[in-house]
Amino acid sequence: MKETIQNFSDLTQHLVGRNERRRVAVACPNDASTPVAIGRAIDEGFVSAYLVGCTPEAKAAFAKYKDMVEFVDADDADDAARKAVALVREGRADVLQKGLLTTDCLLRAVLSKETGILPKGNVLTHLACAHVPQLGRLLFMTDVAVIPYPTKEQRVQQLRYMLALCRQMGIECPRVSLVSCSEVVNPKHFPVTVEYRELVEQAKAGDFGPCIVDGPLDLKTSVSPEALHKKGIESPLEGMADGLIFPDIQAGNVFYKALTLFATNQTAAILQGAQAPVVLTSRADAAEAKYLSLSLACL
Repeated sequence: MKETIQNFSDLTQHLVGRNERRRVAVACPNDASTPVAIGRAIDEGFVSAYLVGCTPEAKAAFAKYKDMVEFVDADDADDAARKAVALVREGRADVLQKGLLTTDCLLRAVLSKETGILPKGNVLTHLACAHVPQLGRLLFMTDVAVIPYPTKEQRVQQLRYMLALCRQMGIECPRVSLVSCSEVVNPKHFPVTVEYRELVEQAKAGDFGPCIVDGPLDLKTSVSPEALHKKGIESPLEGMADGLIFPDIQAGNVFYKALTLFATNQTAAILQGAQAPVVLTSRADAAEAKYLSLSLACL
C-alpha cells in the first residue's frame, strides 16, 4: 500500500526519495520566478532541464546548474514553444513547463495537429490541487481554466484524470464530489445534474475502478461532514471528498481564486491529457506556485 501524500511537503519528500530526475522542457524561462522554481527542483534532485529560448540573463542565472541543464536556442516565443513541445513529442522530456510567454502561444504548439502532443481522442483539461489546512489533506479540483462547459464525455475524462492522480498520491479509493449549488437533480435549470447521476451510476458499476463518486452536492456538503449531517443528507462521501468536479469553468475558477485570495492555501496546477503533464502557471505567479506545480507534474 502506498503511503498517502497529504500535503506538499509529503510530495517533495516522495519525489526526493524516489531518487529519479524527471526531464522538464521549459519554454522561455526568462522571468524572475521560473529559474528559482527550476533551480529548487534541481537542487532537491528530482529534475533536470532543457531551457528553450533563454535570454543571456537567464543563462547566467542557470550557470551553476550547468551539469543539469541544456540550453536550446530559439528565434522567438513561438519558436521556443514549438521546440519545447518537440522535446516532449520525441520522448526527450517528461514534463513541459511554461515560462515568460503567453498561454495561447504555448497551447498553439501543444495542440498543433501536425507537431503537437495531444493524442487523438484525448481531452486537454486543467487539474489543480490545494492544501487546505482545515481539511488536513490535499483537495483536487477540475476544471478551473481550460474547458468552459464540459460535455459528458469530457467530464468522464476529467474524472478519470483526477482518479489517476489521486491514486498516484496514495489514495487507493478516491472520493469525488460532483459539485452543484444544491443536492437536488434539476433537469430544467441545471441539466448537468442529470449527467452527474449518470456518472454516479457508472462509478457504482465499476467503470472507473475503486472510487466513490457522488453528486450533485454543494461545496459544503462535499467537504464538511458537519454540513452534510446538519442538512440531513446521506452521501457515501460522508463530507470527505478528495476531489471536486465543477459544472463549468466559471464555478471552478471563482473557487480556485478564492482559495488563494482569501486564505493562505498552497496550490499547484497542471494540464492533463497531453503526451506529458504541462505546467501552465501564470507569468505573474510566484516561484513557489511554479515549483509546486512542477512537483505535481513530476509525480
